Amino acid sequence: MQGKVRASVALDNKRTEIREFDFPAIPSDGGLLKVEKTGVCGSDWPYFLNYPKSKGPLILGHETVGFVSAAGANAAARWGVKEGDRVALEEYLPCGHCNYCRTGDFRLCDATDTLLGNGIRYGSTPVSVAPSLWGGYSEYQYLHPNAVFHKVPAGVPAEQATLALPLGNGVEWAYLQGRASIGEAVVIQGPGQQGLACVIAAKEAGASCIIVTGLSADQHRLALAKEMGAHYTIDIEQNDLLESVADHTGGHMADLVIDCASGGPSTIVSAIHVARKGGRVLLCGRKGRPVPEFDSDLLFRKNLTVKGMRGHSYQAVEIALQILASGRYPLNKMCTHTFSLDQLENALCTVGGEGERNAIHCCVDPWR
Repeated sequence: MQGKVRASVALDNKRTEIREFDFPAIPSDGGLLKVEKTGVCGSDWPYFLNYPKSKGPLILGHETVGFVSAAGANAAARWGVKEGDRVALEEYLPCGHCNYCRTGDFRLCDATDTLLGNGIRYGSTPVSVAPSLWGGYSEYQYLHPNAVFHKVPAGVPAEQATLALPLGNGVEWAYLQGRASIGEAVVIQGPGQQGLACVIAAKEAGASCIIVTGLSADQHRLALAKEMGAHYTIDIEQNDLLESVADHTGGHMADLVIDCASGGPSTIVSAIHVARKGGRVLLCGRKGRPVPEFDSDLLFRKNLTVKGMRGHSYQAVEIALQILASGRYPLNKMCTHTFSLDQLENALCTVGGEGERNAIHCCVDPWR
């Protein structure tokens, strides 16, 4: 292909700049995606904030929806897609042959682990790694031979299609891993896009009491949680958390607690306290620091199952796309802001709490 590809590149000191890249050569096992829109994930903010740890300039963005622009002959057969197909990409680029990949946990594959290893994945690989176009905040994105695709159902608007991965997280955490089921009480801490995704998944699973907690500044998100299916919301700055959960559950407390909050380690302690004896606690929000003076005896006394969660499975994203296509939930209300490539600094700061107000799910349109 002729011409150049425009992309917004993250730099140090919370800066971005528009750069132009050559169209990459398309190998027989690779391809190219024309980006339609890319969601702004909360995990983009730490990369942007902690530039020295990000390995240099990089194109962020991994919640990408677009059209297959080019696919090598071997790639098309392997991927099961053809040029022109509208797809959602997962961030993972797994090796395909390790134990994690063979057993379906490819999100844990070392080849695509950029947090605990030197792997590559979309949205967190520097431009110094050829062919540079590893992120969704770009007009085009390189399709690696190990890319993981999902076909987007017809009729799903682009902004909502970029929710495939966040909603997939909710399905993975609340349903597939948390095992929310009919009649259970589920407490979700944090009413951001991940928490709201967990509300939808818990509702789909048949939970009879869904409680979402947040801060006074989260009133618009807590209100939306009720529209998504939550039975109760709790402003923990105005109400006692334990007393409120006990009141809403008839003293039973929570069968499942999903901690999606990212404000600090205190929510880990509260999650353990509101879980019933024999309950399940999923820790899904990165805290950035350890829990001070953690009393592990609580886990013993309450016979709790506590599990850290990271990412989503292929099945979870497929289910998420089915939910998106169903129209059962007002997901358009989650899609609050759309930015251009030139506005990426504002988009990232908005997700980090330093930009536009009342944001929930933001996306970037490279053609805007």
